Amino acid sequence: MASTAAVKASPYKALVKAQWTGWKRDKANVFFSLLFPLIMMALLSLIFGGAADSTPRVLVAGDVPALEGYSGDDMDVESVDGRDEAIERIEDNRAGAAVVQEGDSVTVYYSENPSSGPSARNAVEAALAAENADLVKEEYGIDPPVAVDSEAVSGSEFDMIQFLAPGMLAWAIAIAGVFNTAGTLVDWKRTKILRRLRITPAGSGVVVGSRITVNVVVACIQVAVFLAAAVAVFGYQMSGWAWFAVPLAILGTAMFISMGVIIGGIAKTSPGAAGLSNLVTMPMAFTSGAMYPLSESPTWLQLVSYANPMRYLNEAIQGVASFGLSPVAVLPQVGMILAFTAVFAAVAWKTFRFSDL
Repeated sequence: MASTAAVKASPYKALVKAQWTGWKRDKANVFFSLLFPLIMMALLSLIFGGAADSTPRVLVAGDVPALEGYSGDDMDVESVDGRDEAIERIEDNRAGAAVVQEGDSVTVYYSENPSSGPSARNAVEAALAAENADLVKEEYGIDPPVAVDSEAVSGSEFDMIQFLAPGMLAWAIAIAGVFNTAGTLVDWKRTKILRRLRITPAGSGVVVGSRITVNVVVACIQVAVFLAAAVAVFGYQMSGWAWFAVPLAILGTAMFISMGVIIGGIAKTSPGAAGLSNLVTMPMAFTSGAMYPLSESPTWLQLVSYANPMRYLNEAIQGVASFGLSPVAVLPQVGMILAFTAVFAAVAWKTFRFSDL
C-alpha cells in the first residue's frame, strides 16, 4: 500500500515542482502577480495619501436643524439614525465627525485620528457659524443661534494604506488566478498536453491538481509579500486577525480560477486570453474599493460594486487585516465569495469544451 501511494504521489510532486519552476521563470507572471500591484500600491499611496481627508465625511445624527440650510462642498454630509450609530462609525474610521442637536445645543463628535478628525470638526464648526447662522437665528430667536460643544471620539489612526494594502492584495490574487488559469488553458489547448498525459501514470487530473496547488502557493506568497511590504515600507497597521487573510486568499484564488476557466474557454490565443483577463480584472479593481474607499465613491459606483466579486474578497481581507474584525464578522463576505465561485464553476462546466484539451 505504501509503495502504491508513493508511486501516485511522485508524479504529483514532480509536476508541482515543474510548474512552480515554470511560474518563477515566467517574468511576466511574477511581475503582474507581485511587482505590478506593489508598484500601484506605492503610487496610489503617494497620490491619495494626503487627499483622503480633502472632503471630510460628516454624519448628521437624527434631526439637526442647524445644518438643514447647508449647501456647501466643504464636507460630505450623510444622515444616520442616531448618535450611537454615528459614534460607532467614527470609531471604525468611516467618518471624521458627527453632529447631534438637542434643542439649542449642538454637539460635534470628532475623530481623534489626525488625518480626518480635525478637518471634519473645522468644516462643521465653519458651517454652523457661517452658512446657517441666519437660518438658525430666525428659527430659535437667539444670538448666538446655538451653543456648540465638541467632543473627541477615540479611533485608531487610519491612513489610506489601510485600504490600499488589502485592496491591492485582492487585485493581485485576481490577476494571478484569472491570468494564470486562462493563459494555461489556452496553452494546454494548443499543445494538447492533457490528451497525451491521459495515457501516462500521472493522468490529466494530477496535472490539473498540480496547477491548482501552484496557484494556491502563489496566493499564500502574495499575502506574505503584500502585508510585509505594507508594514515595512508604508506603515501599515496589521491587526491580530491578519492571519485569516491566508484562507481568504485561497478562497479568492478558487473563485478567480473558476473565472479564468471561463475566459480560457473563450480565448483562442495567449494574447487573447491576456486581453480578456485584463478586460475583466481592471474594471473589477476600480469598482471594488481596492483602489479607493467605496464610501468615498459616487452612489452609482457603490451600487455597481455589489455585483463585483472582488469587492467581497477586498472587504473580507480589509476587515480582518485592517479593521481587526474576527473571521465570524466577515462570514457574509465569505458566503458571497463561495456563491460567486459556485456560479463561475457552473458556467465554466457548461461552456468549456473539454474535448479541446
